[in-house]
Amino acid sequence: MENTSTPTHCPYCALQCGMTVRPLPQGGAEVSERPDFPVNRGALCGKGRTAAQVLSPAVRLTTPLVRSGGRLVEAGWGEALDLIADRLGRTRREHGADALGVFGGGGLTNEKAYALGKFARVVLGTSQIDYNGRFCMSSAAAAGTRAFGLDRGLPFPLEDVPRTGCVILVGSNLAETMPPSLRFFTELRENGGTLIVVDPRRTRTAEQADLHLAPRPGTDLALALGLLHLVVAEGRTDERFVRERTTGWEGARAAAMAHWPEYVERITGVSVPELRQAVRMFCEPESAMVLTARGPEQQAKGTDTVGAWINLCLATGRAGRPLSGYGCLTGQGNGQGGREHGQKADQLPGYRKLDDPAARRHVAGVWGVDPDSLPGPGRSAYELLDALGTDIRALLLMGSNPVVSAPHAAHVEERLRSLDFLAVADVVLSETAELADVVLPVTQWAEETGTTTSLEGRVLLRRRAVAPPPGVRSDLFVLHELAGRLGVEKGFPTDAEEVFGELRRASAGGPADYSGITYRRLVEENGVFWPCPETPEVHEVSGGHEGPEAREAPTGEAGLRGPVDEGPEGPEALEAREASSGRAGLTGPEGHARPEAREASAGRAGLTGPEGQARPEAREASAGHAGLKGPEGQARPEAREAQGVPARPAGAAVHPGTPRLFLDRFATPDGRARFVAVAHRAAAEEPDGAYPLLLTTGRVVAQYQSGAQTRRVAELNAAAPGPFVELHPRLAARLGAAEGDRLAVVSRRGRAVAPARITTAIRPDTVFMPFHWPGEGRANTLTNPALDPTSRMPEFKSCAVRVEVLGPEE
Repeated sequence: MENTSTPTHCPYCALQCGMTVRPLPQGGAEVSERPDFPVNRGALCGKGRTAAQVLSPAVRLTTPLVRSGGRLVEAGWGEALDLIADRLGRTRREHGADALGVFGGGGLTNEKAYALGKFARVVLGTSQIDYNGRFCMSSAAAAGTRAFGLDRGLPFPLEDVPRTGCVILVGSNLAETMPPSLRFFTELRENGGTLIVVDPRRTRTAEQADLHLAPRPGTDLALALGLLHLVVAEGRTDERFVRERTTGWEGARAAAMAHWPEYVERITGVSVPELRQAVRMFCEPESAMVLTARGPEQQAKGTDTVGAWINLCLATGRAGRPLSGYGCLTGQGNGQGGREHGQKADQLPGYRKLDDPAARRHVAGVWGVDPDSLPGPGRSAYELLDALGTDIRALLLMGSNPVVSAPHAAHVEERLRSLDFLAVADVVLSETAELADVVLPVTQWAEETGTTTSLEGRVLLRRRAVAPPPGVRSDLFVLHELAGRLGVEKGFPTDAEEVFGELRRASAGGPADYSGITYRRLVEENGVFWPCPETPEVHEVSGGHEGPEAREAPTGEAGLRGPVDEGPEGPEALEAREASSGRAGLTGPEGHARPEAREASAGRAGLTGPEGQARPEAREASAGHAGLKGPEGQARPEAREAQGVPARPAGAAVHPGTPRLFLDRFATPDGRARFVAVAHRAAAEEPDGAYPLLLTTGRVVAQYQSGAQTRRVAELNAAAPGPFVELHPRLAARLGAAEGDRLAVVSRRGRAVAPARITTAIRPDTVFMPFHWPGEGRANTLTNPALDPTSRMPEFKSCAVRVEVLGPEE
């Protein structure tokens, strides 16, 4: 590879911070700042700075593994793929298509998520597909869709935050989970705005707040209703906004008035004076926002809880206006895009509903299949995992580690072990991969090109910067090869830009319309906000475009100019080694590859070398070659047409994208936002004599999600070497626990052991554990899989426990 720096994006959280990656002459790569990207302006947290260390062959998978004699042994790609296809096919024949499960991840690129959903429904014919993003933003997504008609994490860019008057930040410790974003809130306060943080713990984020509200875990719904009660009682309702732009206010107001301040204080522990102060701070400025994260969302009543915070915004006119609104701080790197394009149980690409006949017809037309052949909605993530080994006999899992990240994790691990067959495609040998019958080593962020969608709804292009180890292939290659072995010889190209071209057509006209977005635009504009249809007319589903105030801020900052394949290998050559189909006029109807294309692609016509590697002559025939590139490596119009993406006529208008939603109308049929009447109810599991305390869980700054990647970085492990139990000094004194003592935290589902960390930053009735580690300190051994009836979100954030002191740690 050339020793050049390639602009790309971080592999971790939904900020998708800009960075550059440069391969080093002695091997490996280094990450550098990229000040031109407006979200982080060059700032990187420790995870981002050290991200290149996970590229090392020393810490990741480099060859397929197959279980033999009870252990995983190295195997060739052909053997591994043949085995997966044989076992999936046999299971389908013997038990039916729904005996096959597929489980995806919020870290997969849009192209991979799209292809995985298509693979499940077209190749396997199964309805049993969902992904780990269900555990992150599903309650906020359900509440946003119910109220606004559309779910996009933030309906405005982060650059709007410093210019509003007040932000209520509910259940987010962004100083640790996404540190570069903290500057927006620091600038908010520097500009005279105020920050209210709602969290049971006094986190690093809460320490920055003008007001910290510390409710009892599981009572955020009552808190929001109490604030709305005071808004009404103090005459702070925006009656004109409610009358002209909403429906359902009477029922929502009546529900809120049943939650008077003293009642809410008894439920939440937040004092009445604090409630009144929060209402004043939120209502007195001309603009304000409410932003939620996992705290209120990961509850068995998460949809209603988020809905109550949305009601607060609507009642005060803090929605559908510049510098105001409700937003969700999406967590995973592609948590937003991952829930838009088909790997959710009930969803088709473009955020279409799987049970909508028109949506089925449109997507089936793009895929070249009969709409009636598409299965219906399947189980949600936890329900799918719970069915393993019974209704679901074989599972294909990509980019997830549920042995650590799922609730009631010991039970989920048992279900995984009970499968007839488990295949895992991942970067590292995670705790889940260790249980598999076949493990496939796949490329990661800096080794491949593809798109992600950030928490802002900004579609971004990650670009390949380094070559993967020789034995590693892409997820798209895996799906292409499995589809062929299972009898579907077309429709699964390995080139990411080609897949994106099909995704654009599949999403066209849907709520998440990407049809006007191209790789070139993503480079030139530093990302494009969806919806972005092919034509510049108003996108009705999005609820209109921006008013004059919103147009002050650009859709993206310039600075990342130049050809798409500016890095060592551009998108056109991304999978040249595997030589994808569908190029140079070799596509049939709906962009599917004709037989002669398949014959010319890698793995056919003798163009592959050992272990399926493409020979040079295959690469010459693949994407970006055969004369399909113009000056500077850009694809010529005829190449784009061969990908199923028509070339735009010269001078045609281009839709600018939609950085700010709902300024003219909401995305409901009548353009009005919907109040929903909700009432407080207890958590699914309340403390009692046997389990007198509450457990809440979360993240620490130096680790990420299940820790599968970050636990392989020495610097991060030095900063956060293992789990701990955070407890208040009064509770520690009552238990007789000292700092560092080994504590056993016990719930109705199991027991976790970790050292004590004593702090006044937590409520005396609550303990906290981070969830990044497996083994005896696995926090999700304890958590409650009780599900929200709408979003099917498990109740990660609150369960009843007791704490036992085991003694000093040896």
